[in-house]
Amino acid sequence: MSNSNQAIALATDARPPIPALAYLLTGCIAVIGSNSLVLGPIAPAVASSFESSVPTVMVAAAAFGLGTSASALFLARYIDRLGARRMLQGALLLLAIALVASAAAPILIMLVAAQLVAGIAAGVAMPAIYASSAAIAPPGRESGTIGVVLTGWTLSMVAGVSLSAVLADLVHWRAVFATVAVLAMLALASLTLTSLSDVRKSGPAPTPLAALGIPGIVPLLVACAAFMTAFYGVYGYLGDYLHSGLGKPVSANGWAAFAYGIGFGTAALLDGVIDRLGARRVMPFAYLLVAAVYVAIAATSNSFGLTLAMVAVWGLANHFGLNVLVMRLSALDPSQRGTIMGLNSAVTYLAVFIGTTGFGPIYSSFGFATCAIVAALLMLVAVAAAAWRTR
Repeated sequence: MSNSNQAIALATDARPPIPALAYLLTGCIAVIGSNSLVLGPIAPAVASSFESSVPTVMVAAAAFGLGTSASALFLARYIDRLGARRMLQGALLLLAIALVASAAAPILIMLVAAQLVAGIAAGVAMPAIYASSAAIAPPGRESGTIGVVLTGWTLSMVAGVSLSAVLADLVHWRAVFATVAVLAMLALASLTLTSLSDVRKSGPAPTPLAALGIPGIVPLLVACAAFMTAFYGVYGYLGDYLHSGLGKPVSANGWAAFAYGIGFGTAALLDGVIDRLGARRVMPFAYLLVAAVYVAIAATSNSFGLTLAMVAVWGLANHFGLNVLVMRLSALDPSQRGTIMGLNSAVTYLAVFIGTTGFGPIYSSFGFATCAIVAALLMLVAVAAAAWRTR
């Protein structure tokens, strides 16, 4: 072997491995993501059980989003004061209780209340997970570590969305929430047995408004808002377009979720590019790629096969966009990671509301392709915010 090849091999071997704790955090994300995504596929069964309508049942999903946003904004700041591990343990316990209550809900209003509590738990858990993933990442493997954790969303989308409808058909919709509750308890037990350290900051917990004064955070939150609003605005109406616009059966929605999840998960294999080039440098180009994908989705929207292919590429591009966003936010001030990631989650779930409600009239009046074009324009806002240089 030549000296140059030996040097390359030694450099490759010297790269620290991704910590095993990252895979546990991946499972935690998968549990939270499963609850946030499963209600849609099982909503008809839930509506039938309660003698209600699907839109009324989906009020529970809105309650989950409201609870997540409020919790992330007002409670996540205590992650820095009490420690990410302790807060994540408490959040997983509360989530498990809320899921048991969801499975046992005798009336619809009880299901809505239980999902509100689940949202409160998720609003603390997700920032704690993101803060922990940044804290345990070895130098030079930040992107790879965070990328592994983010694949939890792939697990929840591919497995959670696909299996929830099957479980509801074969057993009962209540079995779906019961199963996720068991998974939440398993995640809690596993976390308790690990050596995940708690770094606590002395003094009072920072307020969300005070955290907005951290240099560089406002442009990144603007990028987050544009990025997430574009995603939820398009993804929220993709299923209806495949069914109503292209005449495909409802099961086609599962194929779309599967394609997106596969693309999102596959991108984790390429996260080393971000570590080599740097998140600041990659971020504008990642968002520009997402904008181009939206234009491609609009151009291919008349073909089911091409749309599925573009949805897979969309998942891959969005993985990079989310990865660099989490990396840059978590690096702003390590002592306030919990508060910062709480603001990120609050903006994300506010974007859920803005995207689904704001894109509704656009979809009804102008069609799905126009939604994708508007999303591309929003991504140009994200590109500008990502490229913004803070003095």
